[in-house]
Amino acid sequence: MIKKEWAEKKVLLVEDEETNIILIQEFLSITQIRIDVSKNGKNAVERIETGEKFDLILMDIKMPIMNGLEATIKIKNINPAIPVIAQTAYALSEEREQALEAGCDDYITKPIRRDDLIALMAKYIEQ
Repeated sequence: MIKKEWAEKKVLLVEDEETNIILIQEFLSITQIRIDVSKNGKNAVERIETGEKFDLILMDIKMPIMNGLEATIKIKNINPAIPVIAQTAYALSEEREQALEAGCDDYITKPIRRDDLIALMAKYIEQ
C-alpha cells in the first residue's frame, strides 16, 4: 500500500455516480487530501471560473449536462496549469487519445485500483 500525506492538498472529483464517489473518497482517505465533488462538468467549469483552487482534478468522461472532455477543454482554457486526470470505464485506446487531445494530463480506467490512483496522482501533486 502506498502511503502519502496530502493534508494540505485539494482535489476536485468530477463524477456523477455516487458509488464511484464513495469508492474514491475511501481510497484517498489514507492520504488526508481534501476532496470536493462536482457531479457534472458544467459545475466543475463554473468552480474553476470563480477562481477556486485545486491541486488536481479527477475527471469522469461520461457525465450528464457536460461531459468530461468538454469540461476539460474549458478548464484548460481558464487554467492550463491545473492537472486533469481522466477516469473512465471505457479502456478503448481511441477514448484515451480523445482525453489527451482535450487537454487531460493523464488517464486511468475503471475499475480503479487504489495504489494505481495514488501513484498517478503523486506524479502531479508532488511536483
